[in-house]
Amino acid sequence: MKTTVTTSGFAELDAALAQIEKTATAKAAMRRSLEKAAQPIADMAAGLAPVDRGALQASVAVGTKLSKRQSAMHRKMFKNDKAAVEIFVGAGALSSSTQQEFGNEHNAPQPFMRPAWDAEAKPTLERLGKEMWADIKRTAERAAKKAAKG
Repeated sequence: MKTTVTTSGFAELDAALAQIEKTATAKAAMRRSLEKAAQPIADMAAGLAPVDRGALQASVAVGTKLSKRQSAMHRKMFKNDKAAVEIFVGAGALSSSTQQEFGNEHNAPQPFMRPAWDAEAKPTLERLGKEMWADIKRTAERAAKKAAKG
């Protein structure tokens, strides 16, 4: 199944981010925005996760770190990630999470991540744009105050 997503305003966001002098400040703004925009995906997935003992449901989160196993399997998006930001949404380092999502020879699949992504993908992009503009504005205001003081 092919999905087409149309976005607008991200070129302007990129230009606004370029106006922020420090790369670390721009990356922090992007990271905060991504985490806020992606949180509803994690919330929905946690709500859809099957509850046996509750560990799977509690492990669903948004973050920048992967487990050791997940890191070994992760394929970086950019070779030079100096200005790139990645966040991850999903179950923690539980081996049962993949078995629940996709099933196995003994258990039928009980998807929780994919339905959350399907429902929240487009709204997440909309939230991301709004969050980034708000964060860029706050960052610019802080920089202007700092410049005025000293």
